[in-house]
Amino acid sequence: MGKGGEQGGESGEPEAQLRFYTWEEIQKHTLRTDKWLVIERKVYNVTNWANRHPGGYRVISHCAGEDATDAFQAFHINPTLVRKFLKPLLIGELAPGEPSEDRDKNSQLVEDFRTLRKTAEDMNLFRASPLFFSLYLGHIIVMEVLAWLMVLYFGTGWITTLILACILTTSQAQAGWLQHDFGHLSVFKKSSWNHIVHKFVIGHLKGASANWWNHRHFQHHAKPNIFKKDPDVNMLHIFVLGDTQPVEYGKKKLKYLPYNHQHEYFFLTSSPACIFPCPRDGPTDFLLPFLIPCSHTLPNPNIFMHFFPLWSRLDPSRVPQATLFPAYWEETRTRMLLDNYLVNRHLSLSMEIIFIYQKAEVAFLESHWFVWVTQMNHIPMEIDSEKHRDWLSSQMAATCNIEQSFFNDWFTGHLNFQIEHHLFPTMPRHNFWKVKPLVKSLCAKYGVQYEEKPLGKAFIDIVGSLKKSGDLWLDAYLHK
Repeated sequence: MGKGGEQGGESGEPEAQLRFYTWEEIQKHTLRTDKWLVIERKVYNVTNWANRHPGGYRVISHCAGEDATDAFQAFHINPTLVRKFLKPLLIGELAPGEPSEDRDKNSQLVEDFRTLRKTAEDMNLFRASPLFFSLYLGHIIVMEVLAWLMVLYFGTGWITTLILACILTTSQAQAGWLQHDFGHLSVFKKSSWNHIVHKFVIGHLKGASANWWNHRHFQHHAKPNIFKKDPDVNMLHIFVLGDTQPVEYGKKKLKYLPYNHQHEYFFLTSSPACIFPCPRDGPTDFLLPFLIPCSHTLPNPNIFMHFFPLWSRLDPSRVPQATLFPAYWEETRTRMLLDNYLVNRHLSLSMEIIFIYQKAEVAFLESHWFVWVTQMNHIPMEIDSEKHRDWLSSQMAATCNIEQSFFNDWFTGHLNFQIEHHLFPTMPRHNFWKVKPLVKSLCAKYGVQYEEKPLGKAFIDIVGSLKKSGDLWLDAYLHK
């Protein structure tokens, strides 16, 4: 026992020749050039398939050597169809004496969670409401059209500009939450329709790459708040997070920035300097080295992305994202050309300049909206290295909820139900409140913390968590 599967899982073996494997053997295959994983006690060699995985090779690689059953069910809206692609990769099964879960995970908790998921399916909680999402998209389009009409009919006075900034900030923020729904395949029954609309919303309403978002965001969901696996906690030395990373930096005497003040410069991660356009060979070249890492301090660099289209108004040929972000450039080129046509067709030069700075103002406001909402559920929670927990425990350790209200639901795009969203990524957001009591009951049964707090406290906890981590760094830097 322990050999076999060398053929790479591409052609597979006849059912009669399947081998039995122990967890000890499976956990040896976690390298980039040699990856096995387990789904429903069946062992698959995904080494060569990983690079063709629609969700990206990293997210499937993060599950190597583990029981990936819950992750597999969480990310696929049609597991039966996907299993057809798994058949050629099948190399064996867990040995009869092996537990279904790796690393001594609580088998009863895992089983109860899967029963909960089945209950949610029976309650049709994974079925989306067409009316909800149609109205949601409609209210975004209405705000976008209203903004253009205001420019055409009322000009670009200061009062109009301020009103426009509020309208466009709101529409862009809400478009961000909507693309999140389609990206998670939680609207349509067919994945292809979700992908098509996702590309439209994120590419044309937001100006970002759908593939880039998928590959990064799915990693975050598979391994939330886990260093080296969750890209959202890769801060590129701008911040130190959690309790262990600050101490490690301090002991190594790493001081890329004064981390004991990170709770103060966190407010500058979306500063006006990061979004106002500047001529080429001017202040922009000085800011660029700061802007690139600054963008990665956020769970998704959309704030940074908004910066580039502003330059296109001055000289589209000089926009640098063609080399820095090719996927982003391809998906937004059409939108940039259309924007330039509309501006040049309907506005005078002075109005065009005001339009540019107005968009910068929108990006500034939206960036703060985006950052505070997306960080309130994760930064104050546990951030550490891989601990190989079961699906429920790993998601609960990294997420928390915000109290429900009509405003909180709308303002956060239902990310105030972050726990339910992480446990069931493909569940339509309007059903989170229905599954919430079931999740709380299961957590209470096994003593798993279910954290929920007011919106204001969640914002305060971001700053408090950053200050705590900064103090840990300073203490280790000075005394250890």
